[in-house]
Amino acid sequence: MRAIRGAAWAYILAVALGAVLCALPALRPGAGTPWTTLGLLAGLYLICELPGRCPFFGSSVPVSAGSFFPLLLAAAFLLPPPAAALVAIPGSLVGRVEKPPAAARRVWRAGRLPVTVWAASSAHALLGGRAALGGPGPDRLPDLPYALLPACAAALVFSLVLAALDGSILVAAEHLPLRRAWSGMLPRSLGPHLVHGLAGLMMAILWNSSYGPLAALFVLLPMYISCWVFAQYHREHAAHRATIRALVQAVDIKDTYTRGHSERVGHASVLIAQELGMEKERIEVLRFAGILHDVGKLGVPTRVLRKDGPLTPEERRVIELHPEYGHEIVRGIGFLGEARAAILHHHERLDGSGYPYGLTGRRIPEFARVVAVADAFDAMTSTRSYRPGRPVPVAVEELKRCAGTQFDPQMVRALARGLERHGWSGAATAVTADEVPVPRGVAGGGDGGAGPARGPVRPHSPDALDPGASPSSPSPSSLPSGTPGRPR
Repeated sequence: MRAIRGAAWAYILAVALGAVLCALPALRPGAGTPWTTLGLLAGLYLICELPGRCPFFGSSVPVSAGSFFPLLLAAAFLLPPPAAALVAIPGSLVGRVEKPPAAARRVWRAGRLPVTVWAASSAHALLGGRAALGGPGPDRLPDLPYALLPACAAALVFSLVLAALDGSILVAAEHLPLRRAWSGMLPRSLGPHLVHGLAGLMMAILWNSSYGPLAALFVLLPMYISCWVFAQYHREHAAHRATIRALVQAVDIKDTYTRGHSERVGHASVLIAQELGMEKERIEVLRFAGILHDVGKLGVPTRVLRKDGPLTPEERRVIELHPEYGHEIVRGIGFLGEARAAILHHHERLDGSGYPYGLTGRRIPEFARVVAVADAFDAMTSTRSYRPGRPVPVAVEELKRCAGTQFDPQMVRALARGLERHGWSGAATAVTADEVPVPRGVAGGGDGGAGPARGPVRPHSPDALDPGASPSSPSPSSLPSGTPGRPR
C-alpha cells in the first residue's frame, strides 16, 4: 500500500462509507444510545492509542490499532451495534501509523474497525448476549456458562470480518489473487481473537456488575502489559535482524564476489533443519549461522580477497583464519547461541582434514555440519561469470559422493529431501563484474570433467573448499570449487 492504486482508494472509501452507515443509527434522535458507556469506552480506546503519538513515550510503547481488541469486543458486548461501531472511530483516527501512506492507512483503519465491531456486536445481540451479561445486584448475575457462547460467536465473526477486509485490501492494492491474499490469515488470527473475546467478556461482566467500570480496568491493565511484553519481544527480534543484516552487508561490500551467497546458505540450512525436525527456535538460530558463516571475511585483507592471481601459502593461511575471525566478531552477540560454533567450524570435515582445528565426526558441532553442506550446495549451484551453476540434481549427487568423508551423510540426505519437497529458487544468482573464468577439471567448475583451462584464472575463488590443495595442484574432489588454491 505504499502507492495507493485507484481501485484501492475506491475500496478504502467504500469501507469507510460502510462504517458511517453502521454507526449512523446511533446518532438518530430517540435511538436510546447509552452515551455514558459509549463515551467512557471510546475515551479508553482513544487513551490507549494516544501514547503512540506522544514523543514522551518514544517507540517503547507498543500501541497500534489492534493492540486493544479486548476493549473493542467489550464494547461489542455492552452496546448496541451502531454504538459499538462509534467506539472504534476516535482511537482509529489518532493511532500511530508506521508506514506510508499515512492518510490512506488512517482512513482504512477508521473504516475497517467500526465495520468489524458492528458485525461482532450484531452476532452477540442475535444470540442474546447482552442479557446474559447480568447487571448490578444479586438478582442479576451473569448467565454462565451460556454467556460464553455469544461472546465466542462474536469473536469468531470479528476474526472473519477482519480477515475478509484485510485480504480484500491486499487484492485491491497489490493485485494479489484472492486465494493468496486470504491464505492463512484466518487461522493465524482466530486463536488470539478468541482470547481477546474472553478478556472482553470479563471486562463487560465487571462493567455491568455492582463494581462498575473501574473494576473493568483491571482486565485492561494485564492485557496492556502483555501487549507491551509482546511488543518488546518483537522489537528485540527486529534488532537481531538488523544486526545480522548489517554484518551481511558489510561482508557483501568487502567481497562482492559471492554477493547473495550468505542469504542462500541460510535458506538451505533451514531446509536441512526442517527435515531434521529441529525446533522452531533452533531453526531460526541456524538460519543466522548460515547467513553469517563467512562474516570472518571482514578480518581478511581486501587485497587478498580480491587478488587476481595465485595465492601465496601465507595468503592462504590468512584466508583460512576467517572462521576464527568470524567467531571473534560474533562472540559477544548472545542471541546467536549455537550459531557461533557453526561460524567457527563450518570448514571442518568428517575425516579430520578440515580447518581450523581438524575436528572429526561428531566432534564437529551439528550446526557446523549443516552449514557445511548448505555452503557447498549453494557454491555449486550458483552461476559465476566463469561458469554456469550446476543443476541441482548434479550438485546433490556430488554432495552424496563426498558424504562420509567431507560431509555428514545425514545432512546431505536431509537437504536432498528438502529440495524434493520445496525445490530451490536460489540456483540462478547474479554475476558480479569482477568474476573471471575458471579452469575446467575442478569439481564444481560447471562441467565436472577434466580438461584444459578456458580463459584467465581466478585462482583464489571463494568457492574452493579443499583446505589441502596447493595453488599449483587443485584437488579434484574438493567441493565445490571455482579455482584451485583458495579456501572459502
